[in-house]
Amino acid sequence: MNGKLYIVATPIGNLSDISIRAVDILKNVDLVLAEDTRHSKKLFSHYEIDTPLKAFHEHNEKDKTEKVINEINAGQSIAMISDAGTPLISDPGYHLVSKAKKAGLNVVPVPGPSALIAAISSSGVASSSFTFFGFLTSKPVARLKFLQSKANLDETIVFYESPKRILSTLKDMLEVFGKSREVCLAKEITKSFETILTDKLPILIEYLESDSAHQKGEFVVLVSPADKIDRVEADSQLDKLLPILCAEMGASKAAKLAAKITGIDKKHCYKRASSL
Repeated sequence: MNGKLYIVATPIGNLSDISIRAVDILKNVDLVLAEDTRHSKKLFSHYEIDTPLKAFHEHNEKDKTEKVINEINAGQSIAMISDAGTPLISDPGYHLVSKAKKAGLNVVPVPGPSALIAAISSSGVASSSFTFFGFLTSKPVARLKFLQSKANLDETIVFYESPKRILSTLKDMLEVFGKSREVCLAKEITKSFETILTDKLPILIEYLESDSAHQKGEFVVLVSPADKIDRVEADSQLDKLLPILCAEMGASKAAKLAAKITGIDKKHCYKRASSL
């Protein structure tokens, strides 16, 4: 009889933020796959869980997936956890879950903590529609282009950022989104130094620069939707700008420059430029 693969959410900081069901499953499965076994041993010790732990992370996931699936097929039940929060949310596990589903195995979610959801719920930023982009690229030019492509989205933008890049990312955001866009910085959620600030970008940049300690911790960043009036004004600006640019250069270059000036997606600018 086949076993099961449990995807178990674990605390993102406060060890009390784990469900009774999650603890029960971790105690009773045959094996737990952990992103970092040394990290997970702290949780296991706290809840007196003595189930065997094996390392399962981005560097060995593909190599170990087939063996894990074979063990489940042989009747073992296996749980997968990440260092913190819900597995697969910017964490390893996709390859295993994908292969397990294709193999017809029973994949069971055990929901719980998630920095993403916790930040959205406490940010005060619109939450009815949002897109999560994981960690942004570390390459400055690519990051700036990404932000420019999302400047006019009419839904909340959510992503993770590291302490090393948080200040430079916010400065890029100021260049792209302007001074009036509301943004939330949420860091160290459920931990002792939990901080959730929602304000305009200049204020948040000033906060980060005022003390280097303010830049420590893993960040969730939420950007409020583009104001409809702002989008109308940008389109109006584009209508005036494109004919002038197209008279001096080709449609591709004109669209690229117009996108940089207005913040409107380059593909949209090119489509408009090509129709002139």
